Amino acid sequence: MSYIKETLISGEEVIYEGRLSVWFLLPRILLGILFLLFSVGFVWLILVALLIFGWAYITYISTELAFTNKRVIAKIGFIKRVTVELNISKVESIQVHQSVLGRIFNYGSIVIAGAGNPQAPIAGISKPMIFRNKFMEYTSK
Repeated sequence: MSYIKETLISGEEVIYEGRLSVWFLLPRILLGILFLLFSVGFVWLILVALLIFGWAYITYISTELAFTNKRVIAKIGFIKRVTVELNISKVESIQVHQSVLGRIFNYGSIVIAGAGNPQAPIAGISKPMIFRNKFMEYTSK
């Protein structure tokens, strides 16, 4: 079960969930492939490649982002966990930061700024503009 679903409180429902972009993980995937290509005769390079692929996979499945009818919730990490939970009424802005590659492949960082809270960036989110637009549509009702 996901962290977001585990932490829902009474009467709270998920409105929209964001996912980590595979394009954001592409450098790790390419590095793993590179190690596999040069692993001929070196078993330890295959192990390194598998570790890199595992690192990318765990990053993908352990990064969660959603907003509910009451909060914005983000969780990053598997063993070391970083969470951001902010009441919708306290969110002052949601910014989207995209590099050139992020614009091309539709991924970027979402920065949530809240009243009295520092900014909380969540990197590598797929379709960040859709997340921001859905949030803005929901909160402007």
